[in-house]
Amino acid sequence: MTTPLDPAAVIAEFIAAVSPYNPNPDAAPVAVVGVRTALGEDVFTLSDHVIRAMCRALASYRDPEDRGECVGCGGRHLDENLHCRDCGRLHGILGQVIAEHARRVAADGADQHPTGPM
Repeated sequence: MTTPLDPAAVIAEFIAAVSPYNPNPDAAPVAVVGVRTALGEDVFTLSDHVIRAMCRALASYRDPEDRGECVGCGGRHLDENLHCRDCGRLHGILGQVIAEHARRVAADGADQHPTGPM
């Protein structure tokens, strides 16, 4: 079972980890962040140094489920096998190999089945 995250505790840990590197620790806070969850609520006053670090951390975050966009439909739902759940297209090397094989099979089939009258 996964342990639930406590957002307020995570923010407090982030502040504690970043604050020692504040080049101007006596400066007045520049932001207030409040967090309310089922676990409770908390309010944090943040220095310029901490809020900038938090913004950089949030801006650089990439979701582990983000595997890019489907080149076929533009959807953002590629599974772990790079299979688009929206349109069914396969991506990556496996998708390329399957697409090339399908083209060869289709071409071979067209060569074997005459289209004109016999």
